[in-house]
Amino acid sequence: MEVTLIGMGPGDPSALTGGALTALERADVLIGSRRLVEGCTLAPEAQRFCSTKSAEIVEILAEGRWERPCVLYSGDTGFHSGTRTLLPQLAERGISWRVLPGVSSMQYFAARLDRPWQEWRVVSAHGLACDPVGEVLAARGRPVFFLTGGAGGAAALCRRLARAGLGSLTAAVGEALSYPEERIVEAQVWELAEQEFSTLSVLLVDGAAPVWPVRSQGIDDGAFLRGEVPMTKQEVRAAALAKLEVRDGAVYWDVGAGTGSVSVELALLAPRSQVYAVEYKGEACALIRANRERFGAYNLEVAEGRAPAALAELPAPDGVFIGGSEGELIPILEAALSRNPAARFCVTAIAVETLGVAVAAFTQLEMSPQITQITVARSRRAGERNLMLGQNPVWIVTGQKEALL
Repeated sequence: MEVTLIGMGPGDPSALTGGALTALERADVLIGSRRLVEGCTLAPEAQRFCSTKSAEIVEILAEGRWERPCVLYSGDTGFHSGTRTLLPQLAERGISWRVLPGVSSMQYFAARLDRPWQEWRVVSAHGLACDPVGEVLAARGRPVFFLTGGAGGAAALCRRLARAGLGSLTAAVGEALSYPEERIVEAQVWELAEQEFSTLSVLLVDGAAPVWPVRSQGIDDGAFLRGEVPMTKQEVRAAALAKLEVRDGAVYWDVGAGTGSVSVELALLAPRSQVYAVEYKGEACALIRANRERFGAYNLEVAEGRAPAALAELPAPDGVFIGGSEGELIPILEAALSRNPAARFCVTAIAVETLGVAVAAFTQLEMSPQITQITVARSRRAGERNLMLGQNPVWIVTGQKEALL
C-alpha cells in the first residue's frame, strides 16, 4: 500500500494538478476534512472517512486493506498543512507515501488580484493565536497574507487593526476562492472591519512603510515631542533597553512613562510585543499618544492612571521599566511579580536616595540588584572648538528573581 497525500488546491476541481486528478480517479479510499471528502466527485466508488487528525488518519490506514488510499489536504501540502505531522507517523508505522502538491490559497488569491506574491509575509490565524498588529508592523511595509478561521476571521483581524490605528491601510479579502460563490473585496481595513465574511476566507493587508525606519536603540532626543514633561535621555534609554533584554513577542510595562520615549523604543524594537505606557498626568498621556502616532508605534497602548492601581487590568509583564514610581516602588514591583514571578525589571534613578530605595526594594523582594552608573558628556560647539558638557549621572538598577534566571 502506498498512500498519496494530495494538495486539493482552493477547492474547485479545476484548480487540481494533473497528477492529483489521476490519483483521485484511481483512489479506493479518501480521508480528509468533511468539505474535501464529501465534495470530491472524482472517486464515486471510494470509501470515505472524515478526519483531519494525523493520529486518526494513521489508524484508519493501518486497519484497512486498501491499495490506493488518498489523504486530502486543502491548498498545498507544504503550506500550513497537516502533512507536517502525518509524515513522521507514517514513517513510524512503515507506511510508504508520495506527496502531490497543490495550488495554495495564497497563490490562487495572488493570481486573482494580478499581483506577485514572493514578497508577501505569511501568517496563519486559522485556529491559532495571532496578533495582526504586530505582524503588520514586523513586516515593515511588506504585504501580509493571513490564513483566517475561527476567532481569527478576516473581519475580526481588520477590527483589531483598525482599533490600533491601522484602519487606513488597504486590504483585500478572498472568500470561497475558486467556488461559484467566490467573492473578492478590496477596501480600506476599517471598511472591511464592518463587513462579515465566511470562515473560508483569506486576508491580504498592504503594509505601511515604517514611519521611523531606523531599528536601533537610542533614538535622538530631538525626534520626540516633549513639552515640559521629563524624558529618559537617549544614552540612558539605550543602556536601559539593553539591560531589560528586550525580546519580540513579549509584554512590557513602562511605568511613569513621561513622554513615552522608552515605550516607543520598546514598541519599535519588538513589533510583535505589547507595550503599555503607564502614566497618570494628562499632559504626559497626550504626549505619549502623539509620539505613538509620530513613530507609528501602533503596538503601544496608554494605560492612564496611577501605579500600582493602573496595573491591575494589564496583561502579565515579561519586562518592566520604571522611570518614576511616586514613592510606590515596592507595590509596583509586587504587582508585577504577582502576575509574573519571572518578570525582569529595570529602574532608573537620578538621586542617590532613589538608588538606595531601589536597591533596598530589590533586596527585600529577593532580587539581586545589578547596578550600573552612566555618566554622559555631550559636545557643544563654542566658536571653533567643541566643548564637552557633562550630564547628570544616572543609575540603572536591574534584577529578576534569581531562582528563575
